[in-house]
Parts: sequence; structure tokens; C-alpha cells
Amino acid sequence: MNNQILSQEEIDALLKGNGDHSLTAFERDALGEIGNIAFGAAATALSSLLNRRIELNTPNVDLVTMEQLRQENPGNCVMTEVDYKKGLVGSNFMILQMIDAAIIADLMMGGDGSNPKSEINEMELSAVGEAMNVMMGSASTSMSTLFARRVEIDPPRVYIKDLTESDASLAPASQGDLVRVSFQFFVEELIDSRLMLLIPLEFAREMAGRLSQEFAMASAAAEVAEVAETEPVQEEPPKAAAPPPPPATEKPASSSVVVQPVQFTPITPAPSSRENGNIGLLMDVMLQLSVELGGTRMKIKDILELGIGSIVELDRLAGEPVDILVNGKLIAKGEVVVIDENFGVKVTDILNPIERVNSLQ
Repeated sequence: MNNQILSQEEIDALLKGNGDHSLTAFERDALGEIGNIAFGAAATALSSLLNRRIELNTPNVDLVTMEQLRQENPGNCVMTEVDYKKGLVGSNFMILQMIDAAIIADLMMGGDGSNPKSEINEMELSAVGEAMNVMMGSASTSMSTLFARRVEIDPPRVYIKDLTESDASLAPASQGDLVRVSFQFFVEELIDSRLMLLIPLEFAREMAGRLSQEFAMASAAAEVAEVAETEPVQEEPPKAAAPPPPPATEKPASSSVVVQPVQFTPITPAPSSRENGNIGLLMDVMLQLSVELGGTRMKIKDILELGIGSIVELDRLAGEPVDILVNGKLIAKGEVVVIDENFGVKVTDILNPIERVNSLQ
């Protein structure tokens, strides 16, 4: 008899039905495409950082609960929590297995990753955090292109989490189902594991909806362009021939015709516009060009406590473009480079000339 009694989990599953029904086919495909593009860029950035070949397979999208995560991920793992502050509103989480995090930390600190530890210390966790900063920065940049809007995130928070603990949660995501976008993750011969991105269901639907809007707008624009190309040009009907001019009437000859020279009003040269707004006169003016790596806000108390060796965390991710300013006005974006023994900046995005002049006013 007991064999026929359903467990509480089975009862919940029957009441909810198949969790996959909470995602439409389009939402599932859209989230897979978002994950594929965003984490493709993130993997490329991590590959450059580690100097190792990295491969991700096609993502798998499904729904999970916190209870499922606890059962499938026993023990400690490394969590990366990302909050979106512009372009999207929400949070997501990335789960990295502890052994994989140890290999990445070893590679970040100059090792070969062949003898990873079972646990990582605070310094190694900081190294993993730096790698996650680079990955998430590249992912947000690719999402900006995908959504046709600037997507910005806060610096990711990286910490060790034991999901089997009774108080372990992914607040506020733990209040409902999570969308799991998982990849098979390969780092040469060192890592063959699974990388998981967890997104609260409502936030996942919002992302899929945004992508649907972009697809619709792009499709409409393509249709308009196609119609404009295929629509025949209507030729104007031939104009009726103008009636012949009336015959000129002959004036009787006159012997008293007075002939006078033609007089024109003197033409006064208009003042040249160069006298009023000749920007050429400004070309030799010196302006202050500066590069802003990032910024932050601090209390006076914290500023007074700064000393040699103090570390100030900025509001910009590693690998994110820096601001190029002229007289304190933003004119371009770029990346920091080294020229011989000096720092330099390589321009990667620039305002057009009119916008640049307007920004200096």
C-alpha cells in the first residue's frame, strides 16, 4: 500500500504539471540564443585571459527549483551574482563547480592548472572573481548589441555557496522556478564540466520579450526596404506640347527711338560666414584630453582612512571600455594599451564631429 503513496514532491509535480510548460517554444529558443551569444563572447574573453582554448557547446534551457539544485549540486560551488542596472532590470546567477574554479584560479595565478585544490582560499577566490568580471563584462557588451540598447551591470559578486544548506537560497530567485541555461564547458584538457546560468522566470520572460521586439522591428524594417526596392517607379505622363507662341506683331518703325545704357544696382559683397563662425581659427587651441578608468563615491571618513596599499573598487568592470574626455566632456570610448613604456588609449567608439563639438559647449 505504501508503494502507491505519492511523495510530496510528486504531488507538487502533478499539481504544477510539467515545468517546461511555463516556457513557450519561442521563449526557450530566445533564451538559448541569448545565452549562446552572451557566453560565446564571455568564453572568448576568458580564453584570452587564461591563454587557453575554451569551447562551449549548444546551451540547454530548462526549468529547475531550488530543491533540484540542492540535489544536483552537493557540496560547495562558486556563485557569481550579477545585477543589471541599465537596459535590463533583474539579476542572474552563474554556478561554477569548485574543482573548475580551482583550475581557473591556478591558471590566473601563473600555474598550469594540472594539480587543482579541492577548496580555494580567499586569494584564489579573488582571482576567480577577476575572471568572472571579464566574462560578465564581455557578456553584457554582446547583449547590448543583441538588444540594440546599452546593457550595464554592477560589478559581479563572487562567493562560495553550499546549496545543500537549509538556508541556502538565491534571493529573490528562490521564491519560484528558475530558468537554467547550461553549457558543456571545455578548457583544453583541464576542464570538462557544466557551466550553469540561472535566471528568475519572470526576468527570463522579460529578456525573451525584449528579443522578440527586436526581431519584430528588424523584420518590419526589412519588409519596408524590400517593398521600396521592388515597387515600380511610376513614370510621369508625357506633358502636352505647349501651344505655339502667338505671332509677333510688327511695330511700326520709328525714327525717334531713344537708346539708353543699362544700369545695374551695385553688388555689395556679403560678409563671409568665415568671419562669424570660422572653426578653422580654433584648430590650434589646446584642450585637455583625459581618460577616465572609472569612479566611485566614498564617505569623507573612508577617504581620510586611505593609506598606502589601500584598494578602491571602481564602478567599471575589467575589460570594459574607458571614457575619453575633452575638457571633462565625453567624446569617445576606448581601451587602454601600452606604447613602449607609456600608457595609451585605443579609440573603439567615437561620437560624430557635430556631437563632439556640441559636447564641448
